Amino acid sequence: MTNSKPTDANQPRPLGLARRGYSGVIHRLAADEANSALSAIELESRLIELGFVEGARVKVLHEGIVGRDPIAVRIENVTIAVRRREAMAVIVV
Repeated sequence: MTNSKPTDANQPRPLGLARRGYSGVIHRLAADEANSALSAIELESRLIELGFVEGARVKVLHEGIVGRDPIAVRIENVTIAVRRREAMAVIVV
């Protein structure tokens, strides 16, 4: 019998679902799958400008009090606050 837990931990998932303390690597952007007020092209452009690029290390540092939103994340050496619904477009492993 195999243990699926290590495999599940390495499955790509949206950064918007991550809890404080999570560390991972950005796998890809999926702006068209996020429920954002911005268009997919606009959201993807903004995320890239902020440093959400494939291969970058990311860590969730803080969660807002109301609904755990927004979240503060560190991408490489930069700390950024982002709404969870926009963070849903960032797929991490």
